[in-house]
Amino acid sequence: MTKADLVAKMATVGGWTKVGAGRALRAMLASIQSSLKRGQPVTLVGFGTFSVGRRKARKARNPRTGQPITIAGGRTPRFRPSKELKRAVR
Repeated sequence: MTKADLVAKMATVGGWTKVGAGRALRAMLASIQSSLKRGQPVTLVGFGTFSVGRRKARKARNPRTGQPITIAGGRTPRFRPSKELKRAVR
């Protein structure tokens, strides 16, 4: 399902226009992104939890030259599905 498909489905189910559903989806995604930027997890009961994880720096090799390189650590978004979502997908 693409973003456009999701907007169309939201408009149909919610009885909204596609423009209104698109605005609602963009607002929700922007809110999740801003919360994660601040390091705050976002929990949607019955769906799952978005959070920010830390990755340590690690050593690797350049496959082309074989030279060792260091890959920087950083923050990465994580998602943990709820039990209900796991059951629904089975």
